[in-house]
Amino acid sequence: MARISTISADADARVPENAVRVLLTGYGLPGGVCANYYHKNPTWLAVAPLNNVVIPLELDPPSADEMQIILDADHPNGYPSYTPQHIHISALQLPLTYDAILEHVPGLHARPPTLPPANPPEMDVATPPEDGYDFIFHIGLAGRGPFRIERLGHKTGYRIKDSDNRHAPVVEFLPEANALEQAQTEMIEQMRASANMVIAGPASPIDATIEQPTRGFGKGYESYPEDLHTMIDVEQLVHSMKQEGMEQLYSSMDAGHYVCDYTYYCSLAESRRTSLRPEKGTLTKVLFMHCCPVDQPFSTEQVTDTIRKIIMWVSRNERW
Repeated sequence: MARISTISADADARVPENAVRVLLTGYGLPGGVCANYYHKNPTWLAVAPLNNVVIPLELDPPSADEMQIILDADHPNGYPSYTPQHIHISALQLPLTYDAILEHVPGLHARPPTLPPANPPEMDVATPPEDGYDFIFHIGLAGRGPFRIERLGHKTGYRIKDSDNRHAPVVEFLPEANALEQAQTEMIEQMRASANMVIAGPASPIDATIEQPTRGFGKGYESYPEDLHTMIDVEQLVHSMKQEGMEQLYSSMDAGHYVCDYTYYCSLAESRRTSLRPEKGTLTKVLFMHCCPVDQPFSTEQVTDTIRKIIMWVSRNERW
């Protein structure tokens, strides 16, 4: 039987009733040259402190007339009761490889979700909710600079090797043109053309002398478009965060065509797949944000605080 992340009764005891359930993911150690630079992935350093954190959903308690009236034998007219709703966060570490993402991310959207054995042993995770997480927030590492909230994930175009020095899967199947709408036909023809392109340019991890096949999502994802957009209003999120003083945060249309992008597309696709099943129904909101390495310019604590604020905004504004 496959091992899953450590499920803890103590962690379960911290989950408030009717909480908004959030799954927050970071990555494990990168490979190659980066493995000599990082002792821990900066994304995991920022994500881990939020595991099993509980945050009040509402900033202010409701007025008396908004409270629920609880009937009680000792109070013939009932009495007002206010039980505030909370957000509960579970943190999960994902391997930085294409194969692991394709193996584990679909399970995060299962009903009930299944968690991979990627977390450090000391990380206790609350039992996933039977009807799925309300919000899954993925955090990835970019270069020095501001936070980037990604608006979409890409289906193909993955030419960079992962931390195991492996490529994304080759797309073996492309639909025939007569089975598609005109816009889809044009997109498929572009994909077929790109499969035979020779990549030119400065030195890179891609061998410019070898014809590159189309890599990304194939079998099981044929019906999904080339780009999948998050259902969260990213522009409004960025605007609201900037109003709160977070100036170094922007929206992005390019998640990088690497493992981060691969994670995002897979998570968005699986969220939609699950929501289309009549017995499942609920759409899990999905978002991806790129952060900087430690102190370039934000500290780990600042990244953690930004993640927390975004979780609060999404939970309060993107209601289920």
